[in-house]
Amino acid sequence: MTSVTFRLGKAFHVPVRNLATTSALARDGSSESWLSKLLVRKIEPTKESHSRMLSDKEIIYELHTHNVRPDSVGKYLENYKKSVEIVSSKKDLTIELIGSWSVDVGDLDQCLHLWRYTGGFEMVDQSKKVLCSDPDYVQLTQERGTFLRSRHLQYLLAFSYWPQLALRQDKNIYEIRSYRLKPGTMIEWGNNWARAINYRQNNDEAFAGFFSQIGRLYNVHHIWCYKDLLSRKETRESAWRSPGWDECVAYTVPLIREMHTRILTPTDFSPTQ
Repeated sequence: MTSVTFRLGKAFHVPVRNLATTSALARDGSSESWLSKLLVRKIEPTKESHSRMLSDKEIIYELHTHNVRPDSVGKYLENYKKSVEIVSSKKDLTIELIGSWSVDVGDLDQCLHLWRYTGGFEMVDQSKKVLCSDPDYVQLTQERGTFLRSRHLQYLLAFSYWPQLALRQDKNIYEIRSYRLKPGTMIEWGNNWARAINYRQNNDEAFAGFFSQIGRLYNVHHIWCYKDLLSRKETRESAWRSPGWDECVAYTVPLIREMHTRILTPTDFSPTQ
């Protein structure tokens, strides 16, 4: 089974549902319509970085993506669980595992691990020094390399408009929807999703929303939580029935170069289930 990927070319056009714009006036009386202002990117010069405008930079998230050899998945998960236990024992480090998942639909034999550092990149640096001086942790890291085909690491920031991250209980499935945006469009994405997220909070399925700081840049990850695939279907159909959701989607689609979705199952040692 392969991953679900959509590639959007330059010739892609978003339907506007027959909205008339040629004669519409802006509020200040100019001939420029409200729709053209929305669709044409206009970001005013600023001395603030986009990341500071969209997020709290004192909390850093670390997303590990590991592609595991099919014959080594069990050994790999056992190895990673031991590594988590060592990290959790370091009480002087403000680092915690948020979620650990295996991919069920999409890139099979793949595992994702989401860590949170409180204290910014200073804590990231301190954690690396402490863990690299622990011989048991280093041994586990070296052993884990024999179970992997490839791996990738990203440092992420959480969108400020996303609901506060809360760990889930019982048994759930997760969906991570990853987007590669056109460079320079992160503010537009944030502006549109700050409105769109309001249509997706009724069933508490919004788990987390991130954008990349280090690694593959202009990457966005939205993580959703559902009881099962049927619940996912019903929740998404409900969102499309909400007035305004379709317009938010229409305005964000032109910002995307590639999108990719995976269905995830929590590991037995994942803090969120």
